[in-house]
Amino acid sequence: MKMILVCVLLLAAITSQALCADDFYKGKTVRVIVGGTAGGGFDVYTRAMTRHMGKHIPGNPIFIVENMTGAATRIAAKYIHSAAKPDGLTFGIFNGYLILSQVLDPKGFDFDTRQFQWLGVPIQDNVACVLRKETGITNVEQWMAAKTPVKMGGLGPGNSTSDAVRIVKATLNLPIQLVEGYKGTADLRLAADSGELGGACWAWESIRATWTKALQSGEVNPILQVTPKKQPDLQHVPLALDLAKTEDLKQIIRAGGIAPSAVTRVYVTSPKTPKERVDILRKAFANTLKDPEFLLEAKKGGLEVNPLDGDEVKKVVDSLFALNPQTVAKLASILTVKQ
Repeated sequence: MKMILVCVLLLAAITSQALCADDFYKGKTVRVIVGGTAGGGFDVYTRAMTRHMGKHIPGNPIFIVENMTGAATRIAAKYIHSAAKPDGLTFGIFNGYLILSQVLDPKGFDFDTRQFQWLGVPIQDNVACVLRKETGITNVEQWMAAKTPVKMGGLGPGNSTSDAVRIVKATLNLPIQLVEGYKGTADLRLAADSGELGGACWAWESIRATWTKALQSGEVNPILQVTPKKQPDLQHVPLALDLAKTEDLKQIIRAGGIAPSAVTRVYVTSPKTPKERVDILRKAFANTLKDPEFLLEAKKGGLEVNPLDGDEVKKVVDSLFALNPQTVAKLASILTVKQ
């Protein structure tokens, strides 16, 4: 009799919790903060996902996307961490290279990235460096021999667009002038198309989806891959790993350019968000990435899907904080910009 009573009470509790979840999100609006400009890679993925995510949450809430630019996505990250109410109604994306940035310079952060609730990533980035044809450079050998540094654009320290450039400059001795302060990858494209920049480095998945016509016409050319292996459609483009002359330099590329790329497009919600709402958001995030209607839209838009769930993201984050002190010191000398 006691066992039956326990089972009845447990079932009632579970049912009550499910009903509460339905009641909570019903009629609500979920804000999604994008740490980048409209039209950039973070923005394109987010808008595609949020067009389908509501149907995977009990109560079918409405989603509103807000672009919050500045400080290489740190403003957006800080807002989600410290300003957004931890109620499950706000989540967003910042550049996961910020996590490595905190590993290298913990005193430079007034919030702890390890406290985020990790929802997942839709695609593990594979960084490529592309140059405009006006640079006169169509392969890495020409780049290495260039007499004039190529102007490469970046958002700022702690962002893949800047950190990947610093990594290849330091390890491969490429002639580069890094110009920072752009608000998003859409701005990098515009600056390159106008002649302000010679090129940039960021996720090939994003470059290919948002700079399609320029790539097809040869106005923009992929020159270098900062990836563990060659991408299927970039077999002719060399890997930075293969060009590095020593194992120490290869390790710098792996730790500073490749490992953080897995979590570049990291989606999080605020610390102290109730577990049941984090679980709802995580499940909705994962189910959206398997949704046939989303996948069809992604395919039409040239958006690849190669996700990590929240637990997998946490493992990557933990591995970055577990880097040995020697590697951290070397990376800090390359990536940390003293004010």
